[in-house]
Amino acid sequence: MKDRIFESKENYLETILILHNRNGEVRSIDIASEMGFSKPYVSIAMKNLREEGCISVDKNGYITLTDEGRKIAERVYERHLLFTEWLTGLGVPEEIAVEDACRIEHDLSAESFSAIKAYIKKHGKS
Repeated sequence: MKDRIFESKENYLETILILHNRNGEVRSIDIASEMGFSKPYVSIAMKNLREEGCISVDKNGYITLTDEGRKIAERVYERHLLFTEWLTGLGVPEEIAVEDACRIEHDLSAESFSAIKAYIKKHGKS
């Protein structure tokens, strides 16, 4: 159960990063829309992330990643981009590559990711 909770946390933080990069500001409703979750469900998750020190929420409901939250989000997003690009370069259809990258990005150790990243840089993406 703990692994699923951590994966969910990473997904929320990554989504906040993506939405911030795309729109410049993020609210719970934006996250709910992007992830296909209900607003109450996202509100509970945001409360938990705020209590864990991963996000801050201002009086108008705008969500900002803390340094810790940004660190996690950027790590996950880097993995996501690398694996998506690599898999599509291998001929995997983009929709499947995105889904598979999302699975891989959470479960792979830092050591294995570093080795794969170095290999891809040395040998090309496909």
